[in-house]
Amino acid sequence: MRLKILFTIGCLSLLVTNMGRAQSLKRINEFSLMSTTGKQFSFNDFPNAKGFIVVFTSNNCPFAKLYPQRLIALENKYSKLNVELIAIRSTDTTIMLNDCVEKMQQLTTQEEFNFPYLADNTQEVAQNFGAQKTPHAFVIWKENDEWVIKYSGAIDDNGAEPTKVKHAYIEEAVDELLDNKEVTIKSTKSVGCAIHFRNRINN
Repeated sequence: MRLKILFTIGCLSLLVTNMGRAQSLKRINEFSLMSTTGKQFSFNDFPNAKGFIVVFTSNNCPFAKLYPQRLIALENKYSKLNVELIAIRSTDTTIMLNDCVEKMQQLTTQEEFNFPYLADNTQEVAQNFGAQKTPHAFVIWKENDEWVIKYSGAIDDNGAEPTKVKHAYIEEAVDELLDNKEVTIKSTKSVGCAIHFRNRINN
């Protein structure tokens, strides 16, 4: 009886471990979205990219408004290392009128974005990633010709006060991947405004 219990516990532990590993190794489907410049964007536009920092954001969420300059800094730091940053707006524009493409273009100019800002009008890309908030950040890496999520969650641990950040989660994850190391912190809780998906009730 004791042996059977131990075997069951072992199987459950293995299942939990494998579920965690499967979640951390989620594959991302290729996509093509329109940017604020009027051009279509896809991963294929960066054939030498080792990975991407993907940030789901919006024009008006108070939390998202805290991060434009930090996103610009991330692009400046990592694009030269073949890790590009892209921002995606997946909010429902039938509810959030100020997240329309015209307002996205205005924000791109106002903040002087140096990275693509894309419109996910169908919300399919956000659902593929599992994005829930704005901002919700991901680090994806190329493995065996597939894009795999290596980190998901907050950009860092202090949106309001950049000088008091103790964990710059995105930077930590990318630095480890560039050093061919396993990502230590694979997920954190994203804090921000909920992405309301059409035809789906948010929890």
